[in-house]
Amino acid sequence: MEKKLLFLDIDGTLTEPGKNDPPASAVTAVCQARANGHKVFLCSGRNRGMLSPLLKYGFDGFVASAGGYIEYGGQVVYDCPMTQPQRDKAMRVFQESGIFRTVECKEGSYTDEGFKDFLRESSGGNSELLRWREQLENDLGIRPMVEYQGMPVYKIGFVSPSAAGLREPMRVLGDEFDFCIQGADQFGAINGELINKAFNKGLAVKRLCQHLDIPIQDTIAFGDSMNDLEMIQTAGLGICMANGSEELKKIAGEVCPAVGEDGLYKAFAQHGLI
Repeated sequence: MEKKLLFLDIDGTLTEPGKNDPPASAVTAVCQARANGHKVFLCSGRNRGMLSPLLKYGFDGFVASAGGYIEYGGQVVYDCPMTQPQRDKAMRVFQESGIFRTVECKEGSYTDEGFKDFLRESSGGNSELLRWREQLENDLGIRPMVEYQGMPVYKIGFVSPSAAGLREPMRVLGDEFDFCIQGADQFGAINGELINKAFNKGLAVKRLCQHLDIPIQDTIAFGDSMNDLEMIQTAGLGICMANGSEELKKIAGEVCPAVGEDGLYKAFAQHGLI
């Protein structure tokens, strides 16, 4: 078969949300696929620092920060942090609107003081808020905002106590940024990510295909949530995990078993990758 580029989301796809240890079957699948000549990439909303614990399992490269930073074979393919004016404007309007911020740099992330307590009190049944909480409690490199020293920012995670709180940020930032809304809890809190319109996971797939001179139809992408939408739509075949978003399942070309049910291994085998 033609050699494929394989793109794997992390949280909810390669691993359980907020974890750094994939199932042994997934590690086997990645190793065998690469041995068969396919190239396997992480493609995550995590920044470089937060995904780095997974690099030991063997990948040809990775997409970090939802497409804002790309490496292949140890070389930088794409690097697009916010400009300083963009960052300053976003930080200011979020703060003035009473929105909790998590700024994501290349190697570290920094969150507003009080955010962790807010998550504990307000997460309710919102899986994305619970994911944020678990990431904080499992020490994925998220530090207090007081430690942020002005490093380049690739994206900003946010939690607004209400939908109304997002009106001004959307008005001020909407021309340059997409607001990827990931959920709302029973108390009305809205969480999501502010992502530069210059990139997304789908554009990252295209950029790596161009870099490696491989046609889009020879790509397969695996994801589980709506922040994987562009990647799933762009790849030659988009596959959603059974534990994933019901909305994404309707859009994906296929649905494979859940991450905890050896989903990646079974999908790799089904498509003759291993």
